[in-house]
Amino acid sequence: MQNVTDFLNANRDAAVAELQELLRIPSVSADSAFKPHMAAAAEFIVNRLTSAGLTAEIVPTAGHPIVYGEWTQAAGAPTVLIYGHYDVQPPDPIEKWTTPPFEPAIRDGRIWARGATDDKGQVWTHVLSVAAWLQVRGSLPVNVKFVIEGEEEVGSNNLETFLRDNREKLACDVAVISDTAQYGPGIPAITYGLRGILACEVTLTGPNRDLHSGVFGGAVANPVNELCRLISLLHDDQRRVAVPGFYDDVKPLTDEERAQFAALPFNEAAWLADLGVNASVGETGYTATERRWARPTCDVNGIFGGYTGEGPKTIVPSTATAKITCRLVPDQDPHQLTEALRQFLESNLSPGVKMEFSTAHGGSPSMADLGSPYMAAAKAAIEQAFGNAPVLIREGGSIPVVASLAEILGVETLLLGWGQNSDNLHSPDEHFSIEDFHRGTLASACLWQELAS
Repeated sequence: MQNVTDFLNANRDAAVAELQELLRIPSVSADSAFKPHMAAAAEFIVNRLTSAGLTAEIVPTAGHPIVYGEWTQAAGAPTVLIYGHYDVQPPDPIEKWTTPPFEPAIRDGRIWARGATDDKGQVWTHVLSVAAWLQVRGSLPVNVKFVIEGEEEVGSNNLETFLRDNREKLACDVAVISDTAQYGPGIPAITYGLRGILACEVTLTGPNRDLHSGVFGGAVANPVNELCRLISLLHDDQRRVAVPGFYDDVKPLTDEERAQFAALPFNEAAWLADLGVNASVGETGYTATERRWARPTCDVNGIFGGYTGEGPKTIVPSTATAKITCRLVPDQDPHQLTEALRQFLESNLSPGVKMEFSTAHGGSPSMADLGSPYMAAAKAAIEQAFGNAPVLIREGGSIPVVASLAEILGVETLLLGWGQNSDNLHSPDEHFSIEDFHRGTLASACLWQELAS
């Protein structure tokens, strides 16, 4: 490894400059006006993979293209699939940025730009590490296959089709994703568990038009009132989700996991102060960390109906809508629980209103095998690069591709995050520590050797 390490150290400035080039491309997948920039980002990545010595191509989809690249000349060695995404969130509100979101700036030891951490900066560490091995040694200790998509921020609508259509081509032993975070500054982490998600929208309709609340109020159902009543039924007095069967398949936390979580440095008072709230609220019997990482939830993400303009307007609204998501834990099934939620709401519906229930998306939870040789390799690689052994954590968010890789390709995924949760992902002034960028690149380079051992 020493000559690879020396090469990476000698080319640190060039690596940052290259990342800046990629960050200048405004690859916003949600807005069709940016479609030419999406194509430009895909082309930039293909050209870099090709120049590094991989075979690479742009794969068209019904939406934005997927970049595929491979180097598979290590006979008998494991094959690693590296997933990432080149699309980014919209930069709005622009006025909240200290410097323009697509003009990457370096200050305070960080690179500031949209996509710096999520996910261009993180996936680029793997591109650079593979390029370093091939430049210095002419080969890799493992086979690698890159899948870098352009629709992660808009639901990855075409990724599963790509995975299924190319199952044999994508065959591998393990997958690697760097789209998570360290536990905290100087505390590298491996995320071994993710929550899944179900998302839906509920609309109640009462009268066929808005009505005068003085003339009709009290004689017909008010959809806003009724929707609020339904929402109030979603949790019991212990703040557990009241949908029948919701907890039937929940994989409980082990005593060992609870002890590991409790041993992590976590200042709850400071965490609450940063959020501007005076108490942690949630399911009785669990800590804030346990509830965020390893317990299921049901949240109303938005509710609207009736008049919301300035001043009064005394009406009985015709409709009211709520957007609801549930975060799920192993071994809950998003499809089964979506139907259970629909039935629960429908069974508690009052006369005089009709319900329309539509689903937005869903994703299964996942849990890695802590005893696998791949996990051991990741631990060793991270400790070499960061100087500290990684802690093992779970994540409250969802990365649906992990479940897709398990279902379609039958592989375990290593979730190795180099950023921080404080990097303003999806917010103005997104940034990435330059030192962590370099440490992540070194950890990636070490990983290929460890996986081959």
